[in-house]
Amino acid sequence: MTAAEPTPPPAAALTWERREPPLTAAAVLAIGDAVPALAAATRDRLTDGARLGVLADDTTLLVLGAEADLPWADGAHYLGRDEELLVPTTARPRPAAALWRAALGARPGELCLLVPGHALVAAPPAAATDPDALTPLTRRAGR
Repeated sequence: MTAAEPTPPPAAALTWERREPPLTAAAVLAIGDAVPALAAATRDRLTDGARLGVLADDTTLLVLGAEADLPWADGAHYLGRDEELLVPTTARPRPAAALWRAALGARPGELCLLVPGHALVAAPPAAATDPDALTPLTRRAGR
């Protein structure tokens, strides 16, 4: 008799369904061409005294904060917390958010987000205090 091969867990396709009512916004995400506008709006909110956390690279800007403090920008995705996963405020992932957080390999205390076509797992950012640090991102139009 031979040992049975372990059976891999079943695969599940990610689907999205409309969420009513929407989640309270806890973050805003810009990707690609939407980054400069969100960077400029975030810089303005920081100048006005908002407490925001900021994660950025060459093509993505994520801003976290209280709903009333979040900046607004065309093309940005507003995210809310579903379990411990940031998802679009008006969409619900299927299967459940908690399953996607685990599937993405997020550890306790890490920030985890999922939007159609993109996922991110990272350490949560400290509150941004220098509005001028966002100026280079405002100039990256066309990327």
